[in-house]
Amino acid sequence: MDFNVKKLASDAGVFFTRAVQYTEEKLGQAEKTELDAHLENLIARADCTKNWTEKIFRQTEVLLQPNPSARIEEFFYEKLDRKLPSRTTNAELLGQYMQDAAKEFGPGTPYGSTLITVGEYQRRLGGAEREFLQTSAINFLTPLRNFLEGDWKTISKERRLLENRRLDLDVCKARLKKAKLAEAKAALWSEEVDKAEHELRVAQTEFDRQAEVTRLLLEGISSTHVNHLRCLHEFVEAQAAYYTQCHKHMQDLQKELSSANGDTFPNAFAVNASTSGVSADPSPVSTATLPGASPPSRSPNPSNALESSTLKIEEVKPSATGTRKAKVLYDYDAADTSELSLLADELITVYTVPGMDPDWLVGERGNQKGKVPVTYLELLS
Repeated sequence: MDFNVKKLASDAGVFFTRAVQYTEEKLGQAEKTELDAHLENLIARADCTKNWTEKIFRQTEVLLQPNPSARIEEFFYEKLDRKLPSRTTNAELLGQYMQDAAKEFGPGTPYGSTLITVGEYQRRLGGAEREFLQTSAINFLTPLRNFLEGDWKTISKERRLLENRRLDLDVCKARLKKAKLAEAKAALWSEEVDKAEHELRVAQTEFDRQAEVTRLLLEGISSTHVNHLRCLHEFVEAQAAYYTQCHKHMQDLQKELSSANGDTFPNAFAVNASTSGVSADPSPVSTATLPGASPPSRSPNPSNALESSTLKIEEVKPSATGTRKAKVLYDYDAADTSELSLLADELITVYTVPGMDPDWLVGERGNQKGKVPVTYLELLS
């Protein structure tokens, strides 16, 4: 018990002298040993790495799991070292609801059979999402977490120890300086000077050793960057595979719905594309903003000749639904006299005509009038 009390008193004394030294340094009343420039640069680089890794880690968590409650649940399961139960994704839940609704409405009805088809594809999308989340958590989040909770804690511990060794070194320097001043006044203090010099040598050795240990750990940050770079590539590959899979599912779904509902809703997707400005080609809005975007290829219009013979453009009048303004996205050269040539970025007036191909509109520019392709336009109003 006596030994423990002495050790406690000794530790308290060391803590007090360090606190005094630190306070005097902050007040400018004591000298401070500066670290070498290389070590200072390593420390600054490590701090930068830690801060940005933490931000990337947190935001990736938000991206993969937007629900804060679910993230808290995952955190507790992780701290309790328990396996997180499998969670149904929103797309899978939506697919299940659609299929359950189809049973109520009747799977033989057009609406019910379509709900079954869409629900199945929603479940496939949910399965792809779950696989992406699991892959990203293992290949990207886990390495970042291991750095923050493992390597960085070790680095922080050694840096605190280095700071304590520096404070001890500066305390010994101050003590030796005081002993030499006292020695100059009285020869009786020569023993104190020898003791202070010995303590300074010991403190300097411990400081140098700790500085070397800290330097080696900090230089390992370069290896951390290489490891995180590899993990980042794996994350991007998983993300690309996920979106590719989703795109394929949606294309298959569109084809299946188009073939199944073609008799009931003819040209359903084409009408939707023409009225919303979205088609199987890149959308006008997105392609117009991309550098080097090229206009959609001109597809042959087999009904063009037929419409030209039965529809006189000069006699066409705006329909009851009215006219709309449209911005031209690309230059367009008229194929015949029934079409209107276009210049990129100009504004024209457009409207629909009953019986006309949904991929075309009637466009007017001053006294000029003619058919224009929808994919070359961005409807404004």
